[in-house]
Formats: sequence, C-alpha cells, structure tokens
Amino acid sequence: MVMSLTRLSLALSAFFVLALGVVLSGCGDSVPGNGVAKVSDTSGDGVVTTEDFNHWMKIAANRSGQTPGSNPIPVPDPPNYTKCIANKKKTAPKPAKGQPKTTDEQYKAQCKQEWEGLRDQVLGFLLAAQWVKGEAKEQDITVSKKDIDKAFATQKKQAFPKDADYQKFLKESGSTEQDIRFQLEVEQLQQKLVQKVTKGKDKVTNADVAAYYKKNQAQFATPESRDILVVLTKTKEQAEKAKASLEKGTPWKDVAKKYSIDEASKDQGGKLQGVTKGQQEKALDDAVFAAKKDTIVGPIKTQFGYYVVKVTKITAKDQQSLKEATPTIKSLLASQNQQKALDTFVKDYRKKWKDRTNCRDGYVIQDCKNAKAPKTNTSTAAAPASTTATPTPQK
Repeated sequence: MVMSLTRLSLALSAFFVLALGVVLSGCGDSVPGNGVAKVSDTSGDGVVTTEDFNHWMKIAANRSGQTPGSNPIPVPDPPNYTKCIANKKKTAPKPAKGQPKTTDEQYKAQCKQEWEGLRDQVLGFLLAAQWVKGEAKEQDITVSKKDIDKAFATQKKQAFPKDADYQKFLKESGSTEQDIRFQLEVEQLQQKLVQKVTKGKDKVTNADVAAYYKKNQAQFATPESRDILVVLTKTKEQAEKAKASLEKGTPWKDVAKKYSIDEASKDQGGKLQGVTKGQQEKALDDAVFAAKKDTIVGPIKTQFGYYVVKVTKITAKDQQSLKEATPTIKSLLASQNQQKALDTFVKDYRKKWKDRTNCRDGYVIQDCKNAKAPKTNTSTAAAPASTTATPTPQK
C-alpha cells in the first residue's frame, strides 16, 4: 500500500499471509530484559523493546474506535486492569430498565480482550518491520534518507496542506515524525524486496500464449446478441390485441404504453438491447433466438405473463483471434509467473523469520517461534510485512 499520513496504520501492506503448519517449540527466555521479542539475523539480534511496544500500543489505543479530536482511550492495564475497569464503568451507558449491571469481572474480560487485540496488532507490526529490515539487510537492499525525505514531503503535502493540521494529527494520534519515517522506510524496503523477487519473472513465450489461447478460447468470444421489442400482458387475449394493433402499424411504444405490464421495458418503448441467450425466461429466450428479424412473434406464454416480441437487430457472435488476444494473455501470464515467484519466496520467508523470532511470555503471538499451534490458519505478521490494521486517524 502507499503510506498515507491521513491513514497512519500500525500495519504495513503485504502481498500474502501464510500461516505455517509446523510450529517450532521454544521459550521466550532468550529475550533480553528490556524487550518483549527478539528477532535474530545474520548480523545479530533485533529486539522489540518494551519502550517501543508501549509507544505503539498508545498509538493503537488512541486510534481504536475513535473519531478525530475525541479523547484518547487509555491502554488497558494488565494483569488486573484496574484503570480500564474504572474507565469502562465511568463511560458505560445506564442499563435499560430490568437489565442487570455489568460486573467488574465482565469489564475485566472486555479489557483483557482489548489488550490482547492491541498486543497482537502492535507486536505483529513491529515483528513484520524487523523481518523486512532483516531480509533487506541479507539481500543488500537499502533505501536512502533522500528517498524517505522525498516520500515524506510528498505525502505530508497531500494529506496536510497546512502544517497546523499535521501538528494536530501528531498530537491526537500520539505519533511522532520519526514513527512515520520509520514506516516509510520499511514500506520502501518491502517494495524493493518485491521488485527483486519478481524481476525477470514476467517473461512469456509465444508458445505459452498459444497454449493458453487454445485451452481458453471461450474467454475471448462474444456471444450472439439481439435487440428486441417486447410487450408483456397478463392474459393471452390482451397479448393478441396488442399483436393485432402492432400488425396494423401502431408504433410499438404506443402499444407498450397501453398494454404492457413490464414497467422497465414499457418506459423504454418496449426496448431490450443486447440480449444474449440464457438471460430471459426459457420460453421467451427460445422464441427470441428462433425468431427472424423484424417479424412479430407471440403470444409467448411464460411464468410472468404473455409476451409479444420483435427482433430488431442481430449481432453475430465474435471470436477474438490469437493475434488480437495476445496482449491480454501475455499480461495475464506475466502476472501469474510473478505471483508464482512471490508465493515461493513468501513461503520460505515466513518459515525462516518465524524460526528466528522468540517472544516473551505474555507477548506470544502466532508469528513467534514459541507460539502454540493455532486453532485456525491465522497470522498477524505477513510477508514481508503485517496485514493487521488498526483504525487510523482521518484528516
């Protein structure tokens, strides 16, 4: 995704989410005392510090279910959630008559769920950033300060023509300019990774194109279509009167206005354009595609009533030639080849970086090596960045 200052997200865009079927055993004991998670790469360990985690938790809480300018929601305070419970009791609406009050235990359960949701989002984002930066380092991919400065200036100008609006955004979101630049850096590293993985994978031969065309010719065919005039009546007697009037030369639009009960076609003078086989009720469909041009046909009994029909135009079916279809096929196959290369990379990427990630007890998510097997195939981090999104500020 293109980073937007008006939609500052705790998630980075991703091209795939793949949950690993094999969960490796381990514990979070190797995480330093100042961290909640550790990601090891070839040059050492990257630590998600408690300070960084708490900082991004505040941003997530500020933006969680909020509208711009409203009071921020405090981060739930585990393990007892005393402040969170007090805040919920203070802001909770009065229960309806006859309904019981929410108990402290129920509030606590809500607070716990909220904290764990924020934790998964924030840690997923921070781990995804570590993964992207680690992979980029191993592949000698870098972004310059100049590139980040340029992207930042462009997006800031687009989102906030007035600096006062930008400063207000920072204050309300709890973000810093450094946070935004950090996200831009990781985003640009991710884009370069994708470009490197897919480079040269878009080559398609003429034989590939010909084989696809032969197998999928129906995709490049346009069926026969017909423009028709119709009058729909409730009874056969009315349909016969309408047909007789038409055969005497009365304009179709006048007959449709007088007799037809089909409001859609009636308002168009009875016209139905570009009708292809299979679109209409079977009896009508068979009659339309058996009729000769400019011949009044009917009455035709259907479940909706009785039709009188005339075909006014027949457009023959068309089949694109191989030459005509080649540009479309080449584009499609090139995209498929790039996606295949990306799929292969993503699978290896996720396995490698998950195996290098340890999380402290209480901070274990599915992207951690020491996570338990998930009940469903879900994942917080993605390759090479997280897809988890947090509600974000609007300008």
